[in-house]
Amino acid sequence: MKKVISILCFLPGIFAGILFTQHAKAQNVTHRVPMFENEQVKVWKTIIIPHSPLSMHRYEHGRTIVALKGGTLTIQQDTGEKKNVEWKTGQAYWLDADPPGNKKHADVNETNDTIEVMVIENKKDK
Repeated sequence: MKKVISILCFLPGIFAGILFTQHAKAQNVTHRVPMFENEQVKVWKTIIIPHSPLSMHRYEHGRTIVALKGGTLTIQQDTGEKKNVEWKTGQAYWLDADPPGNKKHADVNETNDTIEVMVIENKKDK
């Protein structure tokens, strides 16, 4: 019986360790964290880890970006074109919907510092 009780006492610690390990792994890759969504907007936080690009994507609607932790981001088009944008911490930016078609882009953080932005995407056009 003592063995069973001892094992049960260690289980919460084991589960906490597993959760911590999974959380630490998530911190090493660029990822999005959903924050809020309704009929008008979709809001998420994007954490862009150095040298871990956000996969190719496109936006059908305009969106506001709020830089929580700014930095220089490279926008790479699927055609190979690149351009750098500077997000300043605490500043908000408007980005139009991507042009119609299949053109996609990836967000690449080529610096050594993590960039964090809040994205508020309009779901409806005017």
